[in-house]
Amino acid sequence: MSRSVNIQIPLDLGFREAMGRDDFLVAPCNQEAVAWIDRWPEWPSHILILHGPSASGKSHLAAVWAERTNASFWSPDDVVSEKTCQNHKAIVIERADLLIGDKEAETKLFHLYNMAKEEQMHILCTMAQPPSQLSFCVADLSSRLRSAQSIGISEPDDALLSAIIVKLFLDRQMQISPDVLRYILPRMDRSFVAARRLVTNADKMALAAKKPVSIPLMRQVLSQMNDDTVQ
Repeated sequence: MSRSVNIQIPLDLGFREAMGRDDFLVAPCNQEAVAWIDRWPEWPSHILILHGPSASGKSHLAAVWAERTNASFWSPDDVVSEKTCQNHKAIVIERADLLIGDKEAETKLFHLYNMAKEEQMHILCTMAQPPSQLSFCVADLSSRLRSAQSIGISEPDDALLSAIIVKLFLDRQMQISPDVLRYILPRMDRSFVAARRLVTNADKMALAAKKPVSIPLMRQVLSQMNDDTVQ
């Protein structure tokens, strides 16, 4: 005789991450980037490039800078479509590296670079890689960006990884005990992306099971993540 199993499907209600300057976790891997954001407007030129792995905090720091400068956020598509930048004194271009490799897109970025310089406008570009590792089509843009101040964020050490996990859980109004944290750390990938994915999966599983974050639950989460990686 079979029996039905009632599976609780979690509703994705969303959550708000803490994005203020005081919410950013400063560590050796990002302290230089924080220092340059705080140093504005005393930058050596009108453009600063912030590069690093996904989920490393580039957008967080960009949001902090935008708050200080009243900057507008631009996507690569905004650059290509030549969005107007009148009445702006600062712009954040997120994932500007996605423009590199396309001659037309690079040409428009180069024009924006020159206009910003003439108008004394500051630009903060976020990238996954530094300009030195990108293959440019437009030589003039290549020389400008490769000579610009470029600051990197590296992957986190154990102390920062622990703090990030705790913060991500708190952003979702969830608590994690020291014992659970000690269980997680040696068993997970050491990256910002892995930390974000782990917390997201734990949130969904805890909500579906209506259980708190515990070692047995995290054992399931890690096992599921490992299975997904193998597939």
